[in-house]
Amino acid sequence: MTTPWRVHGLSLSYFTGKIEAYLRAKGQPYELIEMTAADLRACAAATGVAWMPQIETPDGWLTDTPRIIEHLERVHAGPAITPADPLAAFIAGLIEDFGDEQLWRPALYYRWAHAADARLRGQQIADAMLGDLPFPRWVKRWLIIRRQRRVYLPGDGVTAANAEAVRREYLEVLDALEPVLARRPFVMGQRPTEADFGLFGGLFRHFAQDPTPAAIMRGRAPSVLAWTERQWTLAPGDFAAEPQPAEIPEGLEPLARAIAGRFLPMMAAHEEAWTAGADQARFEQFGAAFRTSVSPYRVSRLARLRNRFQALDAVAKSRAADWLGDAEAVACLERPESPRPPPEPLSLPIASGRRLDSAPRDRQWRRA
Repeated sequence: MTTPWRVHGLSLSYFTGKIEAYLRAKGQPYELIEMTAADLRACAAATGVAWMPQIETPDGWLTDTPRIIEHLERVHAGPAITPADPLAAFIAGLIEDFGDEQLWRPALYYRWAHAADARLRGQQIADAMLGDLPFPRWVKRWLIIRRQRRVYLPGDGVTAANAEAVRREYLEVLDALEPVLARRPFVMGQRPTEADFGLFGGLFRHFAQDPTPAAIMRGRAPSVLAWTERQWTLAPGDFAAEPQPAEIPEGLEPLARAIAGRFLPMMAAHEEAWTAGADQARFEQFGAAFRTSVSPYRVSRLARLRNRFQALDAVAKSRAADWLGDAEAVACLERPESPRPPPEPLSLPIASGRRLDSAPRDRQWRRA
């Protein structure tokens, strides 16, 4: 039996849930270490970043879920998640990026802007991460809720003026995925890809489990709810014999419109602000204005996405552009590298105990 890896994270964390589902699908045993404040500091001392989750393996540490998956697809046994077809692989990775970054805002909103959801999750996080503080539980819960509402909601541009647009994002994604997952078991076909795991993080650990969005999902998108459970219980034998997607499957056009019309412009706004040396990125979604702190991580993520697009051959690139159906979105992917390239996330694996003094440590790099 392979030695279980140690996944440092939280059982209600967006990205911890994403990587747990991936490890289960690959057949990699692991132990979830519920992260306390002390454990987060210890992980940061080993890797150089205060991220969640972080994976401790016999060969070193792994951080940043898309790069973890990319790395393990190259070196880990088990049925492949990444499609062999370059175009299908690009689309799967693009949808993963959308799930990770575009759904982050509504996931935070539904968890922390609604009182019942905030009390429930605030208490759970307080018990896990602040358990050793000598304060009453209600005080620790209040500290967590206050911090999340002051840091994460404004940090990703959520205000009373644009809250309706944030709510609409969730509903649009449910409506885009429900007919797809009613017809087939996974987003791109008969076996899971990065598209499923990228969407899964928010749709499982936040939307399907937090009280307010879970009630919406049960009534509006029961097939999406069933897919979250299917994704969570995946084992290698469940899909190893199924064919990999070899093209862009039908039914994903609404998701393409969301990626082209909202996700890529948002990522481009971060890149433009970063290149200009500005502190804030500005963009619009559903007619509402957003202003957020510039995220170097999103700038780096867009650069990697652009590199994958530009590596496609001419036919595959043309088919991807046709799928997106938006000239500005395609131009974003065709744009040359920024004159001010973003810092790269950590390389993988990281040698155990090595502190990377050059790694970025600002709040916008933290994942949860």
